Amino acid sequence: MDSQTETEALRRILHCEWGADEQVDWTAVEAHLHTPLPADYRAFMAVYGGGCIDDLIILPPLPTGNGWQASITDDAAGFRELWTTEGGAPGVELGADRVLPWGSGCNANELGWLMTGPNPDQWPVVVWRRHGNPHWALFDCGMAEFLRRLMTAEFDECPLSDLSLWGRVGTFVHHEEQERRFHAGLDPMTGEPNPYAGMFD
Repeated sequence: MDSQTETEALRRILHCEWGADEQVDWTAVEAHLHTPLPADYRAFMAVYGGGCIDDLIILPPLPTGNGWQASITDDAAGFRELWTTEGGAPGVELGADRVLPWGSGCNANELGWLMTGPNPDQWPVVVWRRHGNPHWALFDCGMAEFLRRLMTAEFDECPLSDLSLWGRVGTFVHHEEQERRFHAGLDPMTGEPNPYAGMFD
């Protein structure tokens, strides 16, 4: 499926009730990263924004400025260091400057793109799995398709070293909604009262 079709397929299973348009200045992002980003990722940012699908962080492209400590630009150096220290995905000879993160979490899995050429819509997903052997794995699909196939168990096996989203559709919550809930004494992901709220202020 193409990027638009895959984005629509993801929207059919992943509710966007707690999402928000990230209102990204894509010209500024491209200037900062020196590359455009895939269409399905841009569409995700317009519908859901940056935030979490349960324990999986979906990174906004640039720092949000509201204290939420995650973005592609903030996480790129660490992602590329992993690529260098672990030797990259088997059979891939591209250097660390050709990988870019878009997700993180679920017990230390790191997700990104392998920038194989000038067309970002053709970039495959590359994943570092803490408990994988080998740690790095390459998936011939885009971000939206990867997320859909993860949550509907349409890979031959779970692509992460954590089963929390394998065959189960999680809940997405935008980073601003998480902040609002936290300051209201609620669990940032569930919205339920947090018994530990204010305990360490």
